[in-house]
Amino acid sequence: MSATAPAAEAPISHPGHGRLRWWAELPLIALVYVAYSAGRLLVRGDVTTAVDHGLAILRFEQAFHLNAEHPLNRWFTESPALGVPAAFFYASLHYLVTPAVLVWLWFRRPARYRAARTWLLLSTVIGLAGFSLYPTCPPRLLEARYGFVDSMAQFASYGWWGGEASAPRGLGGLTNQYAAMPSLHVGWALWCGVILWRYRRTLWTRVLAVGYPLLTTVVVMGTANHYFLDAAAGATVMGLGLVASRPALRLADRVRMRLRARPAADPARDAAAAGPAGPAGPAAGSAVGGTAAPVPVTAEAAPPGPAVRPAVRPQRAPSPAGARASGPAAP
Repeated sequence: MSATAPAAEAPISHPGHGRLRWWAELPLIALVYVAYSAGRLLVRGDVTTAVDHGLAILRFEQAFHLNAEHPLNRWFTESPALGVPAAFFYASLHYLVTPAVLVWLWFRRPARYRAARTWLLLSTVIGLAGFSLYPTCPPRLLEARYGFVDSMAQFASYGWWGGEASAPRGLGGLTNQYAAMPSLHVGWALWCGVILWRYRRTLWTRVLAVGYPLLTTVVVMGTANHYFLDAAAGATVMGLGLVASRPALRLADRVRMRLRARPAADPARDAAAAGPAGPAGPAAGSAVGGTAAPVPVTAEAAPPGPAVRPAVRPQRAPSPAGARASGPAAP
């Protein structure tokens, strides 16, 4: 392929920074986030069912000795030095770190941005499906006899949140408190860690890439907002989103290629439909490719000049009788 190939033939599976526009990216991300938040609010589910699901998870963890939520929750609620920072961590960092990593990718790794963004958005949509199919009561909303304390409510005077997890005071009705399975706090933190590990290879970013998802897992359990299995499900959702992102990108590329190729093919189809010599075709006698096209001449439009002698029709051979009647043959 020559260097002057049309732009429509250039590969677009890994477009660079110039291919994407921030005024198109921001509405896309905002649309997915609004849809996620609205869907999370609408799929509240039945409270009794959500409590049953939460107790089933707790019993499963206790049977396999996975219930680290109890000791962590005691540490966080008995020590404000742990509980208050954990409350701020839970209420804010996933809203700050995730967009910051996206912006960093946009400017510093533009060729990787599109695939990473698609992975994040698809995983978020899959997480919304999990909220819909399996509403789950978090540990903090279980009855007190199960041994959990709502540390977010306990330390609400230190921040903007109230008794409804990280929702600002008075806005608890705008959130679904039974959307605990999977934990997208953990899922988004894992996404940030993978991106930093792969594309920023300094010592402190490697430490942050490992520490941020692990610390997020500890915080969501210590504040009694999630079970350990919720955190594991959040990691699983990110894995599913990663697997689905590759075919999703290929499908988007095929659709884009078809949309770009269609306008270029329309003029050719129009010219073929009109034919080589129609009313809108080239004028008779015009030069095509440097050679004058022949002009058909009819009897009505013959040019002035000497008369054209008509072609002589061939004579039939005379019969013998006709030959005798005409006399002897000339010597």
